[in-house]
Amino acid sequence: MPKRLRLTRRFPAAMTNDAYRALQRFAEEAGLSQDEALTFVFENFGSVMDKENLGHRLRLFKAELEDRKA
Repeated sequence: MPKRLRLTRRFPAAMTNDAYRALQRFAEEAGLSQDEALTFVFENFGSVMDKENLGHRLRLFKAELEDRKA
């Protein structure tokens, strides 16, 4: 029997315009709401992320973070 989708946890999230557009695009292409799309990504994080690429992209993001905040 499938697990029920109960969106019981809410949190305020801020993101860049690019990230928000990517979320909207992914949700639309997948036929999901944005809440459902985020739930899918995080529930399946280990299998939808390329572990080698994730570390590299995270290092790049963190290296630019201070400049992006300015």
